Amino acid sequence: MLILITYDVNTTTGEGRKRLAKIAKVCVSYGQRVQNSVFQCDVDQAKYIALKNQLLDIYDSDKDSLRFYNLGNKYQSRIEHYGKDTSYDPEGVLIL
Repeated sequence: MLILITYDVNTTTGEGRKRLAKIAKVCVSYGQRVQNSVFQCDVDQAKYIALKNQLLDIYDSDKDSLRFYNLGNKYQSRIEHYGKDTSYDPEGVLIL
């Protein structure tokens, strides 16, 4: 299933900047950055739960915001993209 994760982390303090870096690092390990604070992650239910729990352990509920959008397994018809960057295809060919 495709999950879209967005976040807004208060970076007015050093602790906030550290949280921002940690959240981005976790998201990168599960998916693809599509905008500065937006990630697409193609995960199964178990990985989604692990990802969500990791992020909820990092963020500060009094200062930060996390959003999880479940686009499901048939997400292709739910995404429209315009502009310079090509869309991430989690089922596409991986070239190393």
